[in-house]
Amino acid sequence: MSVLVRGSTYRRGVFLLLGGVLLLPYALLAAAFARALTEPGAPRATVAALAVLAAAIGLVPPFLRGTRALEITAARWLLGADLPDPVPAAEGRETRLRAALWFVLHLAIGGAVAAATVTAVPLAFVALLEPGRGTLGLTAAGLLALVGLVFAVAGLGALATTMAPVLLGPSPTARIAALEAQAVRLAERNRLARELHDSVGHALTVTTLQAAAARQRLREDPAFAERALGAIEDAGRSALADLDTVLAVLRDDTPAALAPSRSLRDLPRLVEEAGIPVDLHTDGALDDVPPHVSREGYRIVQESLTNAMRHAGRGTVTVRLRADGGELTVQVRNAVRGGTAQRRRARDGGAPGRGLRGMAERVTLLGGRLDAGPLDGAWLVSARLPFGEAS
Repeated sequence: MSVLVRGSTYRRGVFLLLGGVLLLPYALLAAAFARALTEPGAPRATVAALAVLAAAIGLVPPFLRGTRALEITAARWLLGADLPDPVPAAEGRETRLRAALWFVLHLAIGGAVAAATVTAVPLAFVALLEPGRGTLGLTAAGLLALVGLVFAVAGLGALATTMAPVLLGPSPTARIAALEAQAVRLAERNRLARELHDSVGHALTVTTLQAAAARQRLREDPAFAERALGAIEDAGRSALADLDTVLAVLRDDTPAALAPSRSLRDLPRLVEEAGIPVDLHTDGALDDVPPHVSREGYRIVQESLTNAMRHAGRGTVTVRLRADGGELTVQVRNAVRGGTAQRRRARDGGAPGRGLRGMAERVTLLGGRLDAGPLDGAWLVSARLPFGEAS
């Protein structure tokens, strides 16, 4: 008997009655044409042609994308059906056919419920509100009609709820499209996480080293301290801009393939703000490197400099870039201080840190190769990023 007091029963009843309302224009047109065809002297050929035309027009709504979207919304709110958002690009013929079958089912069940409602409800009201005019049997019949209607609505609503995912749910093609879209979003978020780690991590490292150097030489070399503070300011602004971009993308839930948009053209500024001696050597047409490869090359250099600042002290870092034969080669070499994480990894063969893992992910996504490890008493990061022949 809990069916009688469940809110879902009556919400489903509203959904079914909506089907009856949608059926009403079809029923009225069918009745009008049937009556016209049976009247004496009626131009039957004309009426039949109009009936066929009306039937053809009436078949259009079930196949419209908007109809399916509205049915999905109604099924979610009123039936409680678990249905994903429609993907218009993945709606093929099979999806539209299933949606049309659902529309017909909705109208058929809704018409039956509407007919039962306009019959049972008045009977129940007459029997219950004016019991003196009828017998006990009539009162019982009214009660049974009302209760039976509620149970019928509950049963048909449950049937509709079961059939909704079958007829309104995504097709295999749509499921694949949804999974691909989700994979793209996850990949974009992973990329943004790498961007944030590299840009903000680098800025914090620069800030720490420059602040320490400025404090040590503030009295004896105020000009150096002023330059260091300027580098801190520039690094902070750059990191803040990257952070704002990433947060905007995450808030809007939309991919931003070029954000943050650093490239190899920004390397001179990166080297200038590094706070440690850096020898930058470039060869080849770096401006012809595709934007996505240029961006990843910049981030690899940035992360390598960050690691060098943390682990190599004030020693000179050598950065070499070469674009030739459809491939960008990046090499970053720095000395290794005793006791640093780089030296411990070089000695013990430990697992790479998050920065190295991020670089490896970048290179792998481009189909390239990354090598990072000790070489002749130094630490060398070497990345090869293919991009095809420049046009």
